[in-house]
Amino acid sequence: MQSLFQILMLILDIVWFFIIAHVVMSWLISFQVLNVRQQLVAQIWYGLNRLLEPLYGPIRRILPPMGGLDLAPLIVLVAIFAIRIVLQNNAAAFF
Repeated sequence: MQSLFQILMLILDIVWFFIIAHVVMSWLISFQVLNVRQQLVAQIWYGLNRLLEPLYGPIRRILPPMGGLDLAPLIVLVAIFAIRIVLQNNAAAFF
């Protein structure tokens, strides 16, 4: 069961990394540091969008329009952090 706990924590860490990479990349694209017309940048950007849209979509439907401000990544990060806390507090159940 310890392996299951470690796998769950690893998956949460990977999702956390992808969300942080997506947020940083969106800022770099917004400030025109990165250009989506470059093939590598476009592939990474569209890949991250396709990967994270199932997480962001339901949250975006619930949130009211914020005038260009997307809070879905923040809410997903808080949810991942909360899940990590719950798993760590109940880690004894996995051992």
